[in-house]
Amino acid sequence: MKKLLVALTLFAACSATAQAQTLNVAATPVPHAEILEVVKPLLAKQGVELKVRVFTDYVQPNLQVQQEHLDANFFQHQPYLDEFNASRKSALVSVTGVHIEPFGAYSGKFKQLDQLPDGASVAIPNDATNGGRALLLLAKAGVITLKDGAGITATPKDIVANPKHIRVRELEAATLPRVLKQVDLALINTNYALEAGLNPTRDALAIEGSDSPYVNILVARPDNQNSAAMQKLAQALHSPEVKAFIADKYQGAVVPAF
Repeated sequence: MKKLLVALTLFAACSATAQAQTLNVAATPVPHAEILEVVKPLLAKQGVELKVRVFTDYVQPNLQVQQEHLDANFFQHQPYLDEFNASRKSALVSVTGVHIEPFGAYSGKFKQLDQLPDGASVAIPNDATNGGRALLLLAKAGVITLKDGAGITATPKDIVANPKHIRVRELEAATLPRVLKQVDLALINTNYALEAGLNPTRDALAIEGSDSPYVNILVARPDNQNSAAMQKLAQALHSPEVKAFIADKYQGAVVPAF
């Protein structure tokens, strides 16, 4: 009987190990990695160990998933993913949408957009979708006018009216908070703004509305997007715990999309 109990115990332990699942997910520090930390204990209760790898750029997280070094990532919106897939000939897919980060325009020199001087230097992200997003926000705020039909991939060449003669500088998105004091205006993705201690609802001179189409998404590969562990992660990201955390932590700078 004792040998039988030992055997059954070993069998149960081996079965539990076999059933244990691990997900390795890339994320930018704020708010994505912070949100995933909230999700960790929720997944642990379901037998899924979530390991978060933090990145500070927008390229490596996709490359790491594409090359199967990581299972998924959480840092980007659909327009950025579409542009990445097209330019890299990859096939990464959205698993679910989680939140919106209203994009903002910031200045270390001025309190209102109408204070911008003639010839003001304006820094925007240099990737196609976020650069276009920045120009659309400037157009909505009346700083510039874009040609008809210019959308999320708009570039400075699409500016048809520029009454303040602003000079647009296209820079790596992650560097924009660091150059804020060197330019008159910088349009900064909210994850980088939050890391720099900026809050869009408090500090931005112009900000997207809560109806922004740029929902941040959980991204995986076609071969694992429907795995049991991935679907558990997607469900956990839509949990009441995550919604409450986003509301309490970010005070409107990040908005749940579920």
